[in-house]
Amino acid sequence: MSWRFLFLVALTFSVSLGKEPLFSHAEPVAQSSIQVIPKLAQIYLDYGRRAWEKLSRGDNQEAIFDYNEAIRLKPDYTDGYLNRGLAKYNLGDKKGSINDYNESILLKFDYALAYYNRGISKSDLGDNQGAISDYSKAIKINRNWGTRSLDNAYYGRGVAKYNSGDNQGAIADYNQAIKIKYTYVDAYYGRGNAKYLLGDNQGAIADYNESIRLKSDYAYAYYGRAIAIRSES
Repeated sequence: MSWRFLFLVALTFSVSLGKEPLFSHAEPVAQSSIQVIPKLAQIYLDYGRRAWEKLSRGDNQEAIFDYNEAIRLKPDYTDGYLNRGLAKYNLGDKKGSINDYNESILLKFDYALAYYNRGISKSDLGDNQGAISDYSKAIKINRNWGTRSLDNAYYGRGVAKYNSGDNQGAIADYNQAIKIKYTYVDAYYGRGNAKYLLGDNQGAIADYNESIRLKSDYAYAYYGRAIAIRSES
């Protein structure tokens, strides 16, 4: 087994580092396009708040149970679908998470966070083109989430392009992520991988160096740099 093959295997397992779906921090509100009688509205609010607290502390299955009840009482609960989708994702149910993100988007067509999260699930399932499409929509909408998520969207799209064999496109997106957040360690590492595969060993080494400077225990970056240096000799 050659060292180059081993390096490519390492890239396969490490290229998605740094991608994490995000949840809505908004607490549920009683307003709705559907009439909810006051007593049921309070119950929905209680379920929604409790579910959010459980999700925040990593109790995903219990959060799903509460979001189920909140959504049953308020079928147009957009953030409920989004956050239930995240809980399902955290439990490994990627297809289930996509179904919930779909519902969020049906209720709120310009929900950048839902497109971003759905892009991660699609990428994890190997649907790179679908992921690229969702990340692109999130980037275009660019509302209701702040710049921290915009750099994530560029990074995620870069990963999907990289996994599709579009190394130049991946580099362009990693550049954007780094422009927004100059300390984005995984973007430097991903860009180093793409440069290496394009034969730019010096550029790859520079990016691996920056990854290591930002994160001194970044084992993948040390390994990538070693391979790039070896390719130069």
